[in-house]
Amino acid sequence: MHIEFLVEEPSAEAALRNLVPKLAGENISYNIHVFQGKQDLLIKLPKRLRGYHPWLPENWNIIVLVDKDQDECVELKKRLEEIANREGFRTRSNTNSDGKYQVINRLAIEELEAWFFGDVNAIKLAYPKIPAFLDKNKNFRNPDGIHNTSEALGRILRRYGYYRGGLPKIEVAKKISINMDPDRNNSKSFQVFRNALIDLIS
Repeated sequence: MHIEFLVEEPSAEAALRNLVPKLAGENISYNIHVFQGKQDLLIKLPKRLRGYHPWLPENWNIIVLVDKDQDECVELKKRLEEIANREGFRTRSNTNSDGKYQVINRLAIEELEAWFFGDVNAIKLAYPKIPAFLDKNKNFRNPDGIHNTSEALGRILRRYGYYRGGLPKIEVAKKISINMDPDRNNSKSFQVFRNALIDLIS
């Protein structure tokens, strides 16, 4: 089995490089294709899928991952589904009776950094000055409910002496994701991504 990941930014690639082996083991090969931001991905996605369609083997799948940001969740997911359907692909959300599909569309809500907040222990392992009680703070109990997740993570790291000059998103993604335990992550959007990937390879 092989998976083509389409992501909007390098930090998502950095995180997936650590997370996919934890979720899929050695059972799959994969490539990660990085776009120049969310809008670039959305604009180029139809052409990219059109290019895959004539030759994509049956045991290859495509996973599209974008941040929800300030978009309406249902509408953004609908847009991704419609693009895939127009280009002749069945999606995980739009299968027929045989259950076969080749495209999975997933959202990080509202940003990738919510997945990091879903595993506060991984943050603390990467950045030991972060206090042990961070996950007890009511503002961080629901990772997908944190507003401006990237900014929130940057504020916390600065408060405890890290990255006073700005958040290096790729470095942070690498350092936190390598410590993440997918089974303990309490970000709902991460759980949906995790479960889709596990179902695909099982």
